[in-house]
Amino acid sequence: MKKRGRIKFHKIKTWQLFLILIPLFFIDATLLRVDHVRMTELRDAVLAADEAEDDEAISRNLEELKDFVFSNIVINVVEENGKQRVTFGTGPFYLEHQYIRAANAALDEAEKNLGSDSNPNGNVYQLASDVCRPQAIANGWSWNDANYINCMMGEIQKYPAADEIQDRIIASLPSTELYRKNYASPLWAPTFTGFMILVTAIIIVVILIRGFVWVILRLSLLFM
Repeated sequence: MKKRGRIKFHKIKTWQLFLILIPLFFIDATLLRVDHVRMTELRDAVLAADEAEDDEAISRNLEELKDFVFSNIVINVVEENGKQRVTFGTGPFYLEHQYIRAANAALDEAEKNLGSDSNPNGNVYQLASDVCRPQAIANGWSWNDANYINCMMGEIQKYPAADEIQDRIIASLPSTELYRKNYASPLWAPTFTGFMILVTAIIIVVILIRGFVWVILRLSLLFM
């Protein structure tokens, strides 16, 4: 039976293999698109939980996203330095709201620590807060808004000994890398999508081998 199967396969013409490739390319593209859309949905769920300030949902959705990306072939187009490139995985994304909450908590802690500082201008942090809080109210900034944090840092820089204070505040701020996520997917995975791509690749290799053999035979006939 194996021998008959090999004979039947050898009887398939090369042009027939090309015809088989056409629907296979369409199926592969569709399956890859489905995996990409699913990854996007899971990533959007993480970002929605971040915006809702639900840390438990963030952790749960991140785990689900990571498990999916690590076990599927996910092709994505990301923009980096104004240029687009193809990558396998989610591409970089940021938990912006979680970072702002953490940075704001660090600023609150800095306010407590700097409140008793001896400074010829008084409590520098409080002076900066007196300037930025009215701006926050006027512009509709929340206290964990990036604009408010930037205003505070800018006001603190205006006072003597601000460099030392700023260094202490910056040292207390969390690293942005802790809130930057980028999960890479494998180049191939044992999924339905992966096996369909494998079948397509095998057919392409067979066509290339047949083409190479045909060229060799033609050349040998010319020099005989």
